[in-house]
Amino acid sequence: MKLFNLTDKVALITGGNGGIGFAMAKAIGEAGATVVIAGRNEEKNKKSIEELNSLSVKCKSLIVDVVNENSCNQLIEDVVQTYGKLNILINNAGTNIRKRPEEYELKEWTSIIDTNLISTFTCSKAAFKYFKNINSGKIINIGSMHSLFGAPLGSAYSASKGGVVQLTKSLANTWAKDNIQVNAVLPGYIDTTLTRQARVDIPKLQKRVEERTPAGRWGDPDDLGGIAVFLSSDASNYVTGTAIPVDGGYSING
Repeated sequence: MKLFNLTDKVALITGGNGGIGFAMAKAIGEAGATVVIAGRNEEKNKKSIEELNSLSVKCKSLIVDVVNENSCNQLIEDVVQTYGKLNILINNAGTNIRKRPEEYELKEWTSIIDTNLISTFTCSKAAFKYFKNINSGKIINIGSMHSLFGAPLGSAYSASKGGVVQLTKSLANTWAKDNIQVNAVLPGYIDTTLTRQARVDIPKLQKRVEERTPAGRWGDPDDLGGIAVFLSSDASNYVTGTAIPVDGGYSING
């Protein structure tokens, strides 16, 4: 369907070399977009590009340190110089350290805020001038169920992801006149490297999530592909400032 066709679009995904970011990169690429995945780990970038190539996705990888403003600015500039444009930005890079609030060192807390929230602002700000020039743009920010809930062992993560939702609303409100749509996706409990460790750190988490989730299972990264295509495409041109859960019903099960 033409509404969901991303041919001739260029999409940049931070943290696109694994997990949710890679699943979104794959879906957007299969919908026709040229995909640029950005991450710190060159080897992971290379493996992701090889897999995308095997699916006939047009793609490239770039190294970025999202907590460095200059690195983020250079990333956006490199994409535009290479392809002549940028149409879609997915702010997916993220991290977590599981501790009780009183156990955090300030540098640990700051590292989570810097990676999850400040990088979302920095990359969005860098992309804005290019979107404004073409009077069009899509920004997808990756929040979390913890944007809605407070986690005993994730106060910094919850704070950062709550901030992502509020930032999304502010950017959407400010940039709507430039025909830029800014939305957030709130993944539920998805089977990724990050959550596999959580299931080690938190006994019975696996069972608790399955019991509360109406779908009766943890999500797969590919479950995020459809929402990424929708929010990247013309089908969502009148959708902005939203925070959409993709969680198998977890957040509506009281």
